[in-house]
Amino acid sequence: MPISAQLVKTLEEKRKVILNAGGADKLADRKKKGLMSARERLEAFFEPGTFMEFGAHAQNQGREFGLADKQFPCDGVITGIGYVDGRPVAAYSQDFTVGGGSLGSMHAKKICDLQDYAIKTGMPFIGINDSGGARIQEGDAALAGYGQIFFRNVLASGVVPQISILMGPCAGGAVYSPALTDFIIMTKSNAQMFICGPEVIKAATGQTVTMDEIGSAAAHASVSGNIHFVAEDEKHALQIARKLLSFVPANNVQDPPHRPTPTLSLDIDPGMNDIVPEDPKAPFDVLKVIARLVDGGDFLEVQRDFAKNIVVGWARIQGIVVGIIANQPAVKAGTLDIDASDKSARFIRFCNIFNIPIVTLVDVPGFLPGIAQERGGIIRHGAKMLFAYAAATVPKITVIMRKAYGGAYLAMCSADLGADLVFAWPTAEIAVMGGEGAVSILFKREIAAASEPKKKAKELAAEYREKFAAPYEAASKAFITDIIMPSQTRGILAMALRNTLAKRESRPPKKHGNIPL
Repeated sequence: MPISAQLVKTLEEKRKVILNAGGADKLADRKKKGLMSARERLEAFFEPGTFMEFGAHAQNQGREFGLADKQFPCDGVITGIGYVDGRPVAAYSQDFTVGGGSLGSMHAKKICDLQDYAIKTGMPFIGINDSGGARIQEGDAALAGYGQIFFRNVLASGVVPQISILMGPCAGGAVYSPALTDFIIMTKSNAQMFICGPEVIKAATGQTVTMDEIGSAAAHASVSGNIHFVAEDEKHALQIARKLLSFVPANNVQDPPHRPTPTLSLDIDPGMNDIVPEDPKAPFDVLKVIARLVDGGDFLEVQRDFAKNIVVGWARIQGIVVGIIANQPAVKAGTLDIDASDKSARFIRFCNIFNIPIVTLVDVPGFLPGIAQERGGIIRHGAKMLFAYAAATVPKITVIMRKAYGGAYLAMCSADLGADLVFAWPTAEIAVMGGEGAVSILFKREIAAASEPKKKAKELAAEYREKFAAPYEAASKAFITDIIMPSQTRGILAMALRNTLAKRESRPPKKHGNIPL
């Protein structure tokens, strides 16, 4: 017998309520503000017609403070699976039109069930956050829900990529789920992220602050370093997420989505020889180097506005996905400081988890000197880079462009830190310290006794660089693989990457190392 008309009608009516979310008026109001609905966000993210919803008929479980008489369609969150570039991806989207997107026990259960599914099936997990926080009416059940989500964020860490997209408020304890994921994308306007808002800060400390100062995308992108990408609007945020997924595998046992070119090209790029200034102290923009090395200049930079003295991001070199870490001589002379160390160490560890080869471009005069750095713990933070590189077992290829001095040279993945191949340009300088600093110690008396001390120091520094810092000295001791012209770099990197993709390296069995947090 066919399904009765009444059953069909009941299902259609229930679906209508679900699609109506918090009501037609609220949906219309969002549209006037230029905001997508929670469901539209998922539809825009996934390939058309591929979204399979989980728990569409779920309802709030709270019964106190008048909740028993209220309908919360989907309990304020839409969850399910869809396809991005032909690959399944799990995603949820909080619905601010339903109870302010607040998190109750059923809301949390839906997210947790999706997290469990993503871990079991090995697919990326995306969260679109737009919530007023814990549902106060559900009390400790709401807090428990957050704890269960956090626990699964940690379970999923290192298993599947996790991306948080902030398109609305994210406050208090709610911020810790995004903070536990791999990457956070935040829209330039409408989104906020904070533990304590301006009113709480004023009440507790007497300080008057604005939301822009503590919770805006600009503040988190450039000052706190809490987020990784700033989006112009909601559609741009979703584009960034899709772009990010195009460089990473679905899980930790798969290889990245390499697209190797049919033939390996060793063609030279003469323009590369003109990028680096002859004066070793003159700055240059390392992004120009990266643009010439990667396919089509297509480089997805991560945390572009934070710790600008180091550049990290993904690209392809003749089709092979790579994570790039590069000193930026145009900012703080490319020195490593606390923020640069944190930024690069975390990126290195992500690449290692998901089998992404690492290319390191070096021009580092050292760690940034100063009392603020020393008292801020540069020793501990700098050690994170050493730990991350040494622990990484993916292919590691290093190119020394210019300066590579002291401990910072080691921190930028020298052969001693496990680099599989190390190439140097003729402009490279590899030494314990710069020529000027070295001769001021080694030839202190000679310089002091000279009739023109400054001139003598300059001459000795030039001699020191030529004899002890030139790359040929390091090459003679097999600390580097080869000395190459800048124009050869793209082709040699492409060949080196293909030669090392099959790398397998085991380490002593242990739970995990104790990174100097």
